[in-house]
Amino acid sequence: MALNLQYEEIGKGFVTQYYALFDDSTQRPTLVNLYNAELSFMTFEGQQIQGAAKILEKLQSLTFQNINRVLTAVDSQPMFDGGVLINVLGRLQCDDDPPHAYSQTFVLKPIGASFYCAHDIFRLNIHNTA
Repeated sequence: MALNLQYEEIGKGFVTQYYALFDDSTQRPTLVNLYNAELSFMTFEGQQIQGAAKILEKLQSLTFQNINRVLTAVDSQPMFDGGVLINVLGRLQCDDDPPHAYSQTFVLKPIGASFYCAHDIFRLNIHNTA
């Protein structure tokens, strides 16, 4: 398979769709459709999760209702298997918490004429310097 030359468009489109669903608590459960039932991995604040059902379980366990999100950068790269590597840098505020910088990395893998999210790594950029 060759490099996907539309990687930037695919990356930005995926991020727009993902956060539109994630940031709406009523739509968040539909994110399960972006993951593979068995092959997808998520690391959420260091917690390793595999499979769409377990990922959905994690997403549904999040208790915040309101999210204010600002994207600083969305960087994408093509992968040699036709997939797309996406790195997001941003700032978010959940409910009444203070705003925090965060980073999130996605790996999209081709499946037919579409993609699924094979890897998703999320981390707040909080540094414990004590």
